[in-house]
Amino acid sequence: MTPVNEEEAAVYDAVERWAEKEVRPIAKRFDHADEYPTELVEQMKELGLFGATIAQKYGGLGLSCATYARIVMKISSVWMAPVGIFNSHLIMAAAVQRNGTEAQKRQWLPRFATGELRGGIGLTEPNAGTDLQSIRTVAKRAADGTQYTINGTKTWITNGIQGTCFAVLVKTDPDAEPRHRGMSMFICEKGAGFAVGKKLKKMGYKAIDSAELVFDDFKVPAANLISGEEGRGFKHAAGGLELGRINVAARGAGIAMGALEQALRYAQERQTFGKPIAQHQAIQLKLADMATRVEASRLLIEQAANKYDSGQRCDMEAGMAKLFGSEAGVENSLEAMRIFGGYSYSIEYDVERMYRDAPLMCIGEGTNEMQRIIIARQLLERNAI
Repeated sequence: MTPVNEEEAAVYDAVERWAEKEVRPIAKRFDHADEYPTELVEQMKELGLFGATIAQKYGGLGLSCATYARIVMKISSVWMAPVGIFNSHLIMAAAVQRNGTEAQKRQWLPRFATGELRGGIGLTEPNAGTDLQSIRTVAKRAADGTQYTINGTKTWITNGIQGTCFAVLVKTDPDAEPRHRGMSMFICEKGAGFAVGKKLKKMGYKAIDSAELVFDDFKVPAANLISGEEGRGFKHAAGGLELGRINVAARGAGIAMGALEQALRYAQERQTFGKPIAQHQAIQLKLADMATRVEASRLLIEQAANKYDSGQRCDMEAGMAKLFGSEAGVENSLEAMRIFGGYSYSIEYDVERMYRDAPLMCIGEGTNEMQRIIIARQLLERNAI
């Protein structure tokens, strides 16, 4: 994926150097300690990553989705988890940038771009994940129309503890049919009635806070209703998920690329039967498949990103990229484990972390089973007879 201009190429080069110099040396320590990388977040602010896809007129870098995906892939090849800190944040920003009123854009986007306000998107609930129309969090409008009161719980929210602001999907009309017409989205800053529940312990994706958000008679101004219209929240969420799925695809592909890089080096260093294992045909077959998955993922991501940049609907393309890229991450991390043999179980090697991190990409931003359904439905719609 080639940056669209010299400015974007310079941004990518800066991030690439940062990933190698600052991220790689600390990844193992922070992952194993499950410790939030505060200093790394401050560096992300300086690099402008919290405003990566926010338009320049609102203080962001205004990067194309293609360049953004390339950045995500590079960082994820080193350590996937930190990417979630700014990806979830940028999905929130995309909801405002693509659907908000001009007043909302001026109010929120500059503060998002600098990282002054950091957060993410509140979609998932204890009983509603991929099926967003089943959410139970409700927002009731006051009689005078100036504010809403939100009650409900969100879960598995990235940046839930460290974040300060979230785009929250709610039901403003729980009785609406079809159900999506009763859904709305609000920008919610933490305050009275907005509490953080427990931090959720995870197999992988460590050091990054995933938590419950609890709304108990939380008051939010009516001006924070994205687009200013009720009933459009499901559309806002779906649009944000296009960017999110391209990001997840790039994260999966990044893990696949990192696993390949680690396996290539190890296969040339490790010897058995008097020669490097890279000279054994069985290992060569694995490396060939791993490399092919990386390149195929890259092409699918580029296709989806280009459609996103052009403003076209890209749920099928993003679904294909997410499906293939995430599965590539899982398959390559497992193959790297096999190439490393017994050493792959040692926490001294990065492939152990990649193996734990990769499966999340098959679940996050909509399960891969759901991606297949989206792809099939779009194929039938676009090729109706």
